[in-house]
Amino acid sequence: MSFNTEQHPGVCEDVPPAAQGMRLNHSMLRVKDPERALSFYTRVFGMRVIRKLDFEQFSFTLYFLACPMDIGPAPRDEGERTNWLFSQSALLELTHNWGTEKEPGFHYHNGNDEPQGFGHICISVEDMDRAVSWFDENNVEFVKRPDEGGMKGIAFIKDPDGYWIEIVERGNMTL
Repeated sequence: MSFNTEQHPGVCEDVPPAAQGMRLNHSMLRVKDPERALSFYTRVFGMRVIRKLDFEQFSFTLYFLACPMDIGPAPRDEGERTNWLFSQSALLELTHNWGTEKEPGFHYHNGNDEPQGFGHICISVEDMDRAVSWFDENNVEFVKRPDEGGMKGIAFIKDPDGYWIEIVERGNMTL
């Protein structure tokens, strides 16, 4: 069964042969304090770090995270694990530029403050009410609760660096 795309101005209906097999591997967020960010994503969302890469010559570290149900077991060999990493889909890369955690008042632009650019990542959940309770238990900051605003049923929360995360309930998004 082939995938049919919606048609809109600018949409190429057929996948060009050179683009076949391409897929989104990861999205990257810069983080001030990796310990705080890793705690948030692994504790609140249950994500797991599948690879850490240090680049001493450039003074930064990359942490690649995944939801456990989205991937299979990672190879133990570091080289094989790195190669395997870049064959996955829907990963989150947290980039830590060394020293930012020690700079008072330092923060990254979250994309939603002016001037706007990047907007958010999205996590789907099985049960919105249960997720909201979990976020409340963990003192997660809400931008919008699911019962607020014009678009009911979706929520927006913030991570420790102020990035927005949209929360949607799987099977309940029939706009």
